[in-house]
Amino acid sequence: MTYETGIDTDKGRPLDIALGDEPADVDERPRTNRRTWIVGGIVILAVFLALLAYYLSSQGGAAETENGSADQVPTVSVVAPGRTTVEGEITATGTIAARRELPVGVVGEGGRVVSVPVDAGDWVRQGQVLAVIDRSVQNQQSQAATAQIRVAQADADLAQANLDRALKLVDRGFISDADVDRLTATRDAAVARVRVAQAQAGELNARNARLNITAPAAGLVLSRDVEPGATVGAGSAPLFTIAQGGQMELLARLGENELARVSAGAMAQVTPVGTDKTFTGQVWQIAPTIDAQDRQGTARIALSYAPELRPGGFANAVLRSGTVVAPILPESALQSDDEGSYVYIVGQDNTVARRRVTLGNVTPDGIVIADGLNGQERVVLRAGGFLNEGDTVKPSLERAAAR
Repeated sequence: MTYETGIDTDKGRPLDIALGDEPADVDERPRTNRRTWIVGGIVILAVFLALLAYYLSSQGGAAETENGSADQVPTVSVVAPGRTTVEGEITATGTIAARRELPVGVVGEGGRVVSVPVDAGDWVRQGQVLAVIDRSVQNQQSQAATAQIRVAQADADLAQANLDRALKLVDRGFISDADVDRLTATRDAAVARVRVAQAQAGELNARNARLNITAPAAGLVLSRDVEPGATVGAGSAPLFTIAQGGQMELLARLGENELARVSAGAMAQVTPVGTDKTFTGQVWQIAPTIDAQDRQGTARIALSYAPELRPGGFANAVLRSGTVVAPILPESALQSDDEGSYVYIVGQDNTVARRRVTLGNVTPDGIVIADGLNGQERVVLRAGGFLNEGDTVKPSLERAAAR
């Protein structure tokens, strides 16, 4: 084998190189091992960094989610209304009517109406003539009855004179006792006929007096349903309607529960529809029955006369029904649906719950809650329309309005 001598340019040493053979790379294996270790370290470092980055990102996302959820919980204003003493009031509507309405019709046999001296809206006294009936025929009959009394009286006077003369002749024997008895009977019959004639004349005069239609009591004429020239008779419809003493009343319609809270003697403020005037009245009668159709009864409120109180008109009434102790809430806290009114309550775990309530009177401070709350609950004041039952909220307690 032929060898050549060369010089190692790196170290300056001679190298024996076999001719015809490839030079051997004496450093190839160590370099490969180092490169493998470097690449492996880089890969391990990259995996570590990736895991670290993933861990940090997951922790940050969880924190952001937690913070975001906390930020999304709405803050709502709530109030604990407590309980307030409120004067009980009941609002009702009804119809105005005469407290004592007197229908006036034909009492006698009737006839043709000659004149009607009164009209609706007039005040009349007891016994005042309301309508005059033609009595021309009845007047003639009355005169005839008076003449019959005179005829009967003349016969009675003659019979009495004959009897007196006979009694003077009895002692002389010219007249027998039988004649005296006969003359006495004749006198008695004549006196009886006088009385009969007087009774007949009195009856006729009484009938004539009833021809005129008069007021049975003093009061206000509410209606007039007759005109001169009309023919009226017994049994016809009433011709006049009178409010006795001009007294009026309101027939207030109340539900069963409300009617049970009202008693006779309770005061009421009545405002007729179409006017801003208010009149003070007093409940004088409570209906003993309930209408089976609408489950309501009537409270009759007595009122003094006033031009604004027109029978048949509608009016609103506010009745006093004692005092009640109950929570009061502003209108903004109340919600309603087809089933009625309700409010949202925030519990101890800040979860919203729905609570049915029964509304009472409306006061200047708010609406009385007749049933459903004890006053210690935390009630959502506003934005109830944006909440749902089960929502979690952050309550902000406000003080109840001073009352």
